[in-house]
Amino acid sequence: MKRDPYTSFLFSLVLVLFGSCDDTKKEATDNKTDNLLIQITQAQFTQGKMLLGGFEEKAFPNTILANGTIDVPPENRAVVNASMGGYIKTTPLLVGDKVVKGQLLVSVENPEFVVLQQQYMEVNAQLAYLKAAYERQTQMKKENISSQKSFLKAESEYKTALARHIGLDKQLRMLNISPANVRQGNLSTTARIYAPISGSITKVNVTKGTYVSPATEILEIIDNDHIHLELSVYEKDISKVKKGQKIEFKTPEITSETYPATVHLTGTAIEQNRTVKVHGHPEDILENNFLTGMFVEASIITDSTIAKAIPSEAIIEIDGISYVLVLEKKEANTYAFKPIEVVVNESYRGYSALKSEKNFQPSTQFLTKGAFNLLGE
Repeated sequence: MKRDPYTSFLFSLVLVLFGSCDDTKKEATDNKTDNLLIQITQAQFTQGKMLLGGFEEKAFPNTILANGTIDVPPENRAVVNASMGGYIKTTPLLVGDKVVKGQLLVSVENPEFVVLQQQYMEVNAQLAYLKAAYERQTQMKKENISSQKSFLKAESEYKTALARHIGLDKQLRMLNISPANVRQGNLSTTARIYAPISGSITKVNVTKGTYVSPATEILEIIDNDHIHLELSVYEKDISKVKKGQKIEFKTPEITSETYPATVHLTGTAIEQNRTVKVHGHPEDILENNFLTGMFVEASIITDSTIAKAIPSEAIIEIDGISYVLVLEKKEANTYAFKPIEVVVNESYRGYSALKSEKNFQPSTQFLTKGAFNLLGE
């Protein structure tokens, strides 16, 4: 029988395949090809753990592609500054160190801190006298013994001192210097700065001896326990994005694994690059080592369509052409498969829909597992 080139290629492929198989496959040397059929025995089918299967109805999502980064809400990011200028005395932490809220971060030294405490002590000492004078003038005014001028002077001096006392008290507390200790005469040249939030140190901008002003960013702390996705979606697609839609994202620079998330909110302003920000919340963030600033590729699932599909494992690609093995017949202990060229329409979670699906019968059986052993080698 005269074969065309395509027939000769498959015929040669089968001969080479069976000529190079292991001891188990050598038992099938009497297999034949007939009209482009690949035949195997029941023993080969069982030992190769092959499976048959038909079309299954599967949901294939319609998605919008987006890029972005992993970020944290503003309340989970803190920049540490000094409330007054000074020189860094201690800085024991490094980038990557974990801290808890209230933990000592750095200490700042400045002689002006002593001047501030001295002023507080002076005002505190005057306050009791001025308060007593004010209360006395108040009582005398009620009894018409004191003049209005004397009363107003006592009131002004007391309230001015009180306001100064409160202001100095607040300044000392901002420096984490205890006013109670100052009232007891314990003055300090050092102010301590404590962690405002729990998290990890991501930046250290100073060393011991560095002078810092209130505008200097000493440290940065980020709490990665509440990360989110900050995605950019083109304006032509933003009308399809709604709160609650599912997101599948991955960090391509780290792994190919895909993670689930949900659309939390969409932006209301268009950026200069004609995109809109979409805020997404990942699931199971505690089980994954996500870091702020990681680049992500995401697919936002807007809706889905139902299509008949087969396992993607059943489709074998040879020289850029995809094939499936269709069960042509089964006689006694022999399976006969026919290779058929197909075009994949879309794939999702291990299943593929075929553009030529209508060319197959609903009852068509495919070799869904083990096709690579017959065509892929």
